[in-house]
Amino acid sequence: MRPLGNTLITGGASGLGAAVADAVRAEGGQPLILDRARPESDDPFVRADLADRAATEDAVEELAGRAGGLHAVVNAAGIDSCGPLAKVPAEDWERVVQVNLIGTASVVRAALPHLEATRGTVVDCASTLGVRAVGDATAYCASKFGVVGFTRALAAELAGRVGVTLLVPGGMDTHFFDGRPDAYRPGPDARLNPPANVASAVVFALRQPVDCELREMVICSSEETSWP
Repeated sequence: MRPLGNTLITGGASGLGAAVADAVRAEGGQPLILDRARPESDDPFVRADLADRAATEDAVEELAGRAGGLHAVVNAAGIDSCGPLAKVPAEDWERVVQVNLIGTASVVRAALPHLEATRGTVVDCASTLGVRAVGDATAYCASKFGVVGFTRALAAELAGRVGVTLLVPGGMDTHFFDGRPDAYRPGPDARLNPPANVASAVVFALRQPVDCELREMVICSSEETSWP
């Protein structure tokens, strides 16, 4: 199995990203955190907003330089802005796409020279709403459908040079839903997956031998309502 090495994690201060950082650390790897918020851990950290391409690129370079290279990137950061298209402010709608899709591409672009040097791996986090569309989620669906297409194209482009895995998680028990109107929050009977379960799947993908890849993974509660 491939060692985890230096793993850059976007959104690594909370939610899925923090769970991935914990799992990487537990398996002997070194998490490198890129986030707007400081993590509770002592892992190397650079603050950056994924909607700012230049700041994102600088953050990737700084973390790679401090660690002496990169062996993996996990794009776990994500935001949402729920509501009908006509009622979501345009700047909020566009920011979802900037962070979730364009930010993902910016991180991968900046990390590529380091990953090619180590035959490393990229894991991009999409969503079950990247393959199934629902109303009042046009920004999120657009961004996550984009991540699906981007990651599949990236896998074809980098075949034999960098491993690429598309992660499709269902609803997770994180703070992602905090602050939303009740109409856009999971109901009391919702079955949400602990982020640690998803993180263990991410680590499994990262530890595949060179030239062996998990191209796509769907990870969700057995009672997930958004899949299939």
